[in-house]
Amino acid sequence: MTDAAASTTQSPAPISQPYSKARRWGTLAVLTASLLVITMDMTILNIAIPDLTEQLRPSADQVLWIVDVYSLVLAGLLVTCTALADRWGRKRMLLIGYTIFGGTSLLVLWATNAEAVIALRALLGLGGAMIMPTTLSLIRVVFKDPRERTLALGIWAAASSLGAAVGPLIGGALLEQFSWQSAFLINVPLMVVALVAGIFVLPESKVANPGRIDPLGVILSLAGMTLFIWSVKEFGVGASLANPIAWAALLASLALLSWFAMRCLRSDAPLLDLRLFRSRPFSAGIIGALGSSFAMGSALLLLAQWMQLVDGATPVETGLRLFPAAIGGAISALLAPALARWTSPRAVLAGGIASAGIGMILIGVQPGTLSTLTVLIAITLVGVGTGALAIGSALIMSGSPEEKAGSAAALEETAYELGSVLGVAILGSVAALWYRANFAGFVWPGTPDPAAVADAESSLGGAIAVSQKLGLPELAHEAGVAFTHSMQWTGIIGGGVLVAVAITIFFLTPKGTSVSDAQR
Repeated sequence: MTDAAASTTQSPAPISQPYSKARRWGTLAVLTASLLVITMDMTILNIAIPDLTEQLRPSADQVLWIVDVYSLVLAGLLVTCTALADRWGRKRMLLIGYTIFGGTSLLVLWATNAEAVIALRALLGLGGAMIMPTTLSLIRVVFKDPRERTLALGIWAAASSLGAAVGPLIGGALLEQFSWQSAFLINVPLMVVALVAGIFVLPESKVANPGRIDPLGVILSLAGMTLFIWSVKEFGVGASLANPIAWAALLASLALLSWFAMRCLRSDAPLLDLRLFRSRPFSAGIIGALGSSFAMGSALLLLAQWMQLVDGATPVETGLRLFPAAIGGAISALLAPALARWTSPRAVLAGGIASAGIGMILIGVQPGTLSTLTVLIAITLVGVGTGALAIGSALIMSGSPEEKAGSAAALEETAYELGSVLGVAILGSVAALWYRANFAGFVWPGTPDPAAVADAESSLGGAIAVSQKLGLPELAHEAGVAFTHSMQWTGIIGGGVLVAVAITIFFLTPKGTSVSDAQR
């Protein structure tokens, strides 16, 4: 879409719909329900990890692989799965994804060691890569009318917000009654319903003349993205740049991804159409997705730890406290389309992201002891920001022609994934360094055990474990204070990033841009 087309304020002509109203909204119901399961599964594992580690006794490295392998596989396969869906059929890809996700979740009954769980998480990442971008591209294809599409994307975004918040609640409730395997098994009946409904409701869709698949491009994107995500996570784990293996992987990934980008730009039928970035509204939507996930992912992770380890909340209570973010996000996502028509998409998107930034800064600037009320207000503002990202999705999907819906969806999901990984690694490392700097002044009684000192300085969880073992409640208190200060400074940094992203989006998006100005 050219800037001139993006800037027009004329009302679009009526658009003929190839699908009935019932078919369109039935399709949306299936897509949003399956997305809710995927996003719920991303957060439910965090609640199950303690019980899982107690039963399977994985090593520290294995725990990291259990957590990280999902995103490694997901990020690596997003482009490939989207390109295959464009050629084989998006409905077919979704149904295969549902089958893999549900079947893999059932296999957890036979997982008796950490290696098996890692393998299952990798398969879940494959299923997620088939499902997540394909839901977006199918919404773009099914909803021809830009106004309807914007509303559909708002509902889609609301489902994503609710899924992320419901995960800890359901996980906590299940783990109070059942084993860690229940966190996986909950996916099975939900995916069976999605599979059956998808067979009868979802329309098939594919690109008419997509060109041949590029095998070398598939290898470059898979290897490049996987190495990039892995290297960033490695830097984040040690909170240090002194990691030669991670540096080698990072440089290799940048070389592979640069090669991949050049192939895409020179091809008449690219695996991923990077020319979409010529559209300023499209670029603004991608920047919103990348910047918001960068700042928010780490913040919510630190807040969840603070609630449980400092404020003393149980997992279920933590889920309840995080729920205002989901409610704020859902309401914001549903109201965003109307607000965008009343004002402008750039004002709604930039304003929502700025409100999330203000919420994060609010945590950092509160004087004295951080209160639960301040945290609840802050996460509600963050939720409002996540809901406004529905307009970002509308700009991305409206800023791309229908035949490029797959590329647009893959780029958006990649932006979210990259932003989250970079945020957790960079801001998480900042928080870890700040925690150690604040905690270094603790005066140990007597001659402390060097191993105990190292454990206490490594993390808040380690400090609490040492405190309980040695009977030093003041150790846990000082560690909690240090962690709170580190989280507050991270909130200020992340909030500043969000405000900068909001300003960038506002000035990058051409004045007068409307989400009704879709390329048709």
